[in-house]
Amino acid sequence: MKRIRKLVVPTDLSENSRRGLLYACSLGAENKGDLTVLHVANEFDAWELYSDEFSFLESTARRAWPTDRALAEANLELNRFLEPHLEAMKELSCVTKRIVLGPIAEQIVTIAAEERADLVVMSPRRHRGLRRILTGGITDRVSRMSPCPVLSVTPPLPSRTWRGGLLPAFFGWPRQRTATV
Repeated sequence: MKRIRKLVVPTDLSENSRRGLLYACSLGAENKGDLTVLHVANEFDAWELYSDEFSFLESTARRAWPTDRALAEANLELNRFLEPHLEAMKELSCVTKRIVLGPIAEQIVTIAAEERADLVVMSPRRHRGLRRILTGGITDRVSRMSPCPVLSVTPPLPSRTWRGGLLPAFFGWPRQRTATV
């Protein structure tokens, strides 16, 4: 088995992505690997409303933040996100942060190629909808384009209770009953 020396962990700063970060930290500590925490900042956060008198009359009602300001804001948010996990990251040989702007899936693949990553650890969301069916989720797109394997870490789903409908009767299985004590 190939030794995992470099891991890339993309995060969207959500509670769901904490699971992937912790998993990558433990995997990196076991293999004495390096970890790169990647945050692809939202490009729409780099816009703010232009508030001036009669601004509704102008053709451009929005103006962009400078790119460095958008990246500085994303850096602060990433620091707040990583703060509770500093103890887990101390066990790793090297941890780096990268913050970029751009299309999310393409940026993850680009950074994984630049870092020569051995593994990308992602925490996909469990959203269902028309957009995901048509275009696929970010994890799906990264899995297709990535130069290295992609590990998808999802929270476990609660098991459904067995209802004992027609299936036992059809196959002749005895119906399960609760024991009375």
